[in-house]
Amino acid sequence: MLTTLALLLAAPQAAAPCPATPAPLPAELRSWTRPTAVTAGGDAARATPILPGETVRATLLPRSGVRFAFLPPNGAGHAGLFGITVERAGRYQVALGDRAWIDMIRDGAPLPSVAHGHGLACSGIAKLVEFDLRPGRYLVQITGSATREITLLATPVATR
Repeated sequence: MLTTLALLLAAPQAAAPCPATPAPLPAELRSWTRPTAVTAGGDAARATPILPGETVRATLLPRSGVRFAFLPPNGAGHAGLFGITVERAGRYQVALGDRAWIDMIRDGAPLPSVAHGHGLACSGIAKLVEFDLRPGRYLVQITGSATREITLLATPVATR
């Protein structure tokens, strides 16, 4: 009896199926369904520019082909650099369609994240990481992606 109960508790729970019409995304994430194709930059000088609130479907580079702005933990996979200019201070979130490491870099140093979590169910968003940013230029460094392409959105967080 206890063995059966332990096995039932240890068994992974299947995710609920997604509805035919998923719930609408919050306003700040609505561009998620309309990505623009880009190729990631291989170093800080050639970081692919992205706009706050604009979703991109990025082709990443092999890790060995990237000169990182900040050396990430060792690992394999794909990586790339994106440049973003912030005009208004506030909290920004970076959403990814697959699991990967996200660093927000300014002046060669990574910024601490202030929140992180999984995306909304059935949205295609796998990861959300938030940063408090002030006006200026930043690098979004993606590393450790198992996939060569990844969907990416950096956008201000709506005030709640």
